[in-house]
Amino acid sequence: MAHCSTTAPFVDAMPASPQVTPAESEVVEVDEANDRPWVTVVWDDPVNLMHYVTYIFQKLFGYSKARATELMMQVHSEGKAVVSSGSRDKVENDVRKLHAAGLWATMQRDSS
Repeated sequence: MAHCSTTAPFVDAMPASPQVTPAESEVVEVDEANDRPWVTVVWDDPVNLMHYVTYIFQKLFGYSKARATELMMQVHSEGKAVVSSGSRDKVENDVRKLHAAGLWATMQRDSS
């Protein structure tokens, strides 16, 4: 039976690390269109009564009766109103709640 010697000198099999030079600084441009918040838009519909829309705005968003009435009148007279804004997740949730209440709502990037 052959005997292997374990007393051979240790040789570093790893090559020397290459020199790493820092990369040039990259200029990061912020896309302002992607930096704008999302908004929830409620659209006028021929189904829901004005007092019901006012009630939903109060219940879902915590608006006072005066503010909820103002937004409802904007929907009624202008055809739409922005009722909330924020992150995409928040606005998606607001749209889902409005749909569950029977209102027509969409979301979009804030145009202002």
